[in-house]
Amino acid sequence: MKYRKKPVVVEAVQFVDTEESILKLSELGLDPVQIDYDVPDSPILKIETLEGLMIATEGDYIIKGVQGEFYPCKPDVFAETYEKTEE
Repeated sequence: MKYRKKPVVVEAVQFVDTEESILKLSELGLDPVQIDYDVPDSPILKIETLEGLMIATEGDYIIKGVQGEFYPCKPDVFAETYEKTEE
């Protein structure tokens, strides 16, 4: 059997280590915005998801799901799965 993904509009912010990006993540509803700087040139964002703790690296998109949950998505997968909308 084959299935088609239902069209759903989601909100997302691309994670980069800037004040603007961190503010946008906070405005999206991600609380707290936990960035780990153990490796100074490779900050990671820690996200509590429905499946447990997930890690996002710079460039990943942070998606707010239909139930208000958050999860990371790699940029190439994001580009293949989502397109910008004006809604």
